[in-house]
Amino acid sequence: MRTNNQTTLKAAATLTGVGVHSGNPAAITIRPAPANHGIAFLRTGTPLGNDRLIKAHHALVSATELCTVIGDVETGAVATIEHLMSALFGLGVDNALIEIDGPELPILDGSAKLFVEAIDRVGLASCGAPRRWLKVLRPVRIEVGRAFAELRPIDRGFRLDVEIDFDNPVIGRSRKAMDLSPATYRREVADARTFGMMKDVEKYWKAGFALGASLENTVAVGENGVVNPEGLRFPDEFVRHKILDAVGDLALAGLPIQGAYRSYCGGHRMNVGVLSALFSDRANYAIVEAAAGTRQGTLVDLGASLGLAAFAADV
Repeated sequence: MRTNNQTTLKAAATLTGVGVHSGNPAAITIRPAPANHGIAFLRTGTPLGNDRLIKAHHALVSATELCTVIGDVETGAVATIEHLMSALFGLGVDNALIEIDGPELPILDGSAKLFVEAIDRVGLASCGAPRRWLKVLRPVRIEVGRAFAELRPIDRGFRLDVEIDFDNPVIGRSRKAMDLSPATYRREVADARTFGMMKDVEKYWKAGFALGASLENTVAVGENGVVNPEGLRFPDEFVRHKILDAVGDLALAGLPIQGAYRSYCGGHRMNVGVLSALFSDRANYAIVEAAAGTRQGTLVDLGASLGLAAFAADV
């Protein structure tokens, strides 16, 4: 569903599983939300015992090592949000409240496939208000060593161009570009699973990561091939998953993006960092919405008076 009106879910959708890093049981319920609500997480079971509402916004990212975390770990954070955020952004969901009973989302099968299926089962509904976009006006770029990420203006839509380059010969170097729509997201991105190298497993365990990883939710890469008996879902599944992650991280802009994203050897840190660079100067972007009476493509600049809210409030 891609319209000029904001959308939400028609009904609640619940998913359960384990956290890929904590290894603990995890459950979420994605609930409908009204126009201009955006995406937010209602975290229960916090260290302080109170519920905590955390807006899905780049300014609230507290960690990007192996996954994306929003909120304060001491008072209540939510980890591994990128796959669900990717599904919501990819399908064009503007407003949702995600209730979560612990510090990490379930990894499910390691992709966004089951999130997409859950959303599709309940369907989307119009919120009756015009959709807003974040329009990139000037190119922005960040670099860390040989890696870079950039956003630049385009006439319409959202385009991704992602390139990976690993020393491991099984993964190697790969690049994929695509225009994002619900159809292309379902077909080309949603099923791509997270991956990791077998040689790094012990290091991750000692650091407290990947305690819930298994061949059921992770593509395990050895020196000579993929360990999973079923193999890969796509010949280029690795770069497709990097696109999936980028879509989820860039959803933390708070609005769908009108622009083009390009990265080389990127990851969560670079994806979030380029958003920070974009928002560092108000001249880099505009907030626009569909003009009244139009069906697609005609956007009206709402001006600098409209801000993008970022908050993490106790409830």
